[in-house]
Amino acid sequence: MRREAFEENLDLQPQTERIRNQNKTMRKAKPKKHVILPDPVYGDVKVTKFVNNLMYSGKKSIAYTIFYSALDMVANKMKNEELSSLEIWKKALDNITPNVEVKSRRIGGATFQVPTEIRPDRKETISMKNMINFARKRSGKSMAEKLSAEIMDAYNQQGGAFKRKEDMLRMAEANRAFAHFRF
Repeated sequence: MRREAFEENLDLQPQTERIRNQNKTMRKAKPKKHVILPDPVYGDVKVTKFVNNLMYSGKKSIAYTIFYSALDMVANKMKNEELSSLEIWKKALDNITPNVEVKSRRIGGATFQVPTEIRPDRKETISMKNMINFARKRSGKSMAEKLSAEIMDAYNQQGGAFKRKEDMLRMAEANRAFAHFRF
């Protein structure tokens, strides 16, 4: 009886290997990316992404109002620049976009801060969220004023969001020795 079961097991072995190989593929399909429509004034998708991050409780029209009035304030305060307010905002975002970040990785009993490169879409999201968060922390009368001040500071390579980018770069440089632990 045992011998028969053993022989049956031998016959099943290639089948189990086949099943194991099938399970190595992904079980679920990757989720589809949401299509983001361009904003009504500038026709730019990047603006819509920024407004979506700026929005609270689904109040998109208020977020658009804040963003557009902030760009108007930037245009009024930086008249001597040859760039438009939208180009100033894009340049400010580029100035605060990080290239590397550190991720915690546990190896053995120790936790290392491993520097890793950031995907392009994540870079954009991080820079937008940093700009919005540091604008919210500022002291000022309205969110539009705070955001315009943060945009101008980021354009001039100063302010909280730019400092945050520099800190991320410094942390990655300090932990460069652990780069071989990258996943």
